[in-house]
Amino acid sequence: QVQLVESGGGLVQPGGSLRLSCAASGFTLDSYAIGWFRQVPGKEREGVSCISARADNTWYTDSVKGRFTISRDNAQNTVYLQMSSLKPEDTAVYSCAAESIFDCAGSYYPGSGWSPDYWGQGTQVTVSS
Repeated sequence: QVQLVESGGGLVQPGGSLRLSCAASGFTLDSYAIGWFRQVPGKEREGVSCISARADNTWYTDSVKGRFTISRDNAQNTVYLQMSSLKPEDTAVYSCAAESIFDCAGSYYPGSGWSPDYWGQGTQVTVSS
């Protein structure tokens, strides 16, 4: 069964850190660019970050630059999103997605040209004191 499963979400105080994981089963991630999206109820889904299939390029939305870091371990078939200096406005459901057609490069990134093949179910991140 093809699956992407996120983990690592939770409740954290402002200024804190979390590391999200996106683990694949039923397929190998090394042929896919992987992106992270987030969504707040009542708002559109937002692209947060992506990493190219060969891990030679990354992209971040402006609001998380310098605070979030995406990485991948193809041997573990897993992609990570290290989130630091978290703010209340980072509160959302975070989902990962695998994109086979367009890499994470140039004008192609989550929310721009992407039509992911696979999606995870999402993990809740809540930043609150």
